[in-house]
Amino acid sequence: MHAVQFNPRQTSLIAKSFALSAAFVLGAITNISLLSSAQAEDQFISIPSYRVGPYGQNGQAFYGGFVDYLNKINMADNGINGVKLAWEECETEYNNAKGVECYERLKGKSGSSKGTAIHTMSTGISYSVLDKSQADKVPLIMMGYGRTDAVDGSVFPYAFPLVTTYQMQASAIVKFLVDKNNGSLANKKIVYLYHDSAYGKEPILALEAESKINRFKLVEIPVAHPGNEQGAQWLKIREENPDYVIFWGWGVMNQTALKAAQKVGFSREKIIGSWWAGSEEDVIPAGDAAKGYMSATWNVAGKGVPLIADIEKVVYGGGKGNLSDKAKIGTALYNRGVSAAVVTVEAIKLAQNKFGKGKVMTGEQMRWAFENLNITNQSLSALGATGLLPEIKTSCENHEGSGRVKIQQWDGTKWNLVSDWIEGNKALIHPLFKATAAEYAKEKNITPACLKN
Repeated sequence: MHAVQFNPRQTSLIAKSFALSAAFVLGAITNISLLSSAQAEDQFISIPSYRVGPYGQNGQAFYGGFVDYLNKINMADNGINGVKLAWEECETEYNNAKGVECYERLKGKSGSSKGTAIHTMSTGISYSVLDKSQADKVPLIMMGYGRTDAVDGSVFPYAFPLVTTYQMQASAIVKFLVDKNNGSLANKKIVYLYHDSAYGKEPILALEAESKINRFKLVEIPVAHPGNEQGAQWLKIREENPDYVIFWGWGVMNQTALKAAQKVGFSREKIIGSWWAGSEEDVIPAGDAAKGYMSATWNVAGKGVPLIADIEKVVYGGGKGNLSDKAKIGTALYNRGVSAAVVTVEAIKLAQNKFGKGKVMTGEQMRWAFENLNITNQSLSALGATGLLPEIKTSCENHEGSGRVKIQQWDGTKWNLVSDWIEGNKALIHPLFKATAAEYAKEKNITPACLKN
């Protein structure tokens, strides 16, 4: 998540380059990987993924879960109303330029589906392809990342920062801390330790707004990519002696932070990370230094969700599993990848219900579906996914659809939930989205309007 510096208040201008590299755990690859057999009548899904580099472990788990669910739909349900799912991965290495190359390459192979729905799992790549996806009429799905003011569908009709945005997540973390402190954070000090990139800078505006209404002092401390050097930052944290640290890390930065906190004697029970700093890949390498650490999440970890156990039985039992490391099944990021695939498949079903069952859906038809999602607890229960993710109800005015997170805590061996669903302060945060979306519309000469069917 390497990015050029910018004014964090200008959130509508975050569009920076990310440049990373490394080697694939299953063998070095450069461009295309994991191709499913595609026929003309298949619903083709473009997957600009990454399984290499400092963040490759994270990508392996997420995209492993994503692909496993697509395989499960083909194997157990014969696709969607008879339409099989097909997909192709293109290795981005979490690199902005390579992400654009993969977008263009896969777009040309997807026919009328236009890739169905693009999941980059990268804020930088999503910014770089946003204008392209709008012009090409390709739904850009940014589940828990990306350009957050795309919540406003009248300005960003083809962009969907689904489930929960960074700003709403940060606001929900503040609400959790308010509850832990008998309803008040007045005169408390909170350090915001963040990856110095678009990803890390996105929540700053929200946290500054929260600090004003909740009357706590906010101290912002950036960490340069990739984050394996944090000695100076934690010395400053020790000097500041904050009540809490809100932590926006990614990849190797996360385990490094937990070890550094232990070294300077800062309690891990006072650190709450983002959902991208709350996976097994973050805490297991940190050992005892991670015990007691908390993070936000919008999906549960573990195999207790029936759908996850079903995937393992059907897909891996049938020899079609995507992961060589089966230990990743049921981890936070694996389940998050499954969640992203669930939402994509449910959108395809919804589109077929409106535009024709048994037909391949176009990019325009998929856009309508993502803007009219209504994934309820009842529908999640029918999928065996009760509690896996929150209910999602979208509209033109709200491409986020939820705004809720849970807080989990690492006990040394597993994640345990320590809260129910918490919704951020929508009355505070969503007007910030509207303001920056309006700036973007003015800059691009867009007349905000909700698209018809």
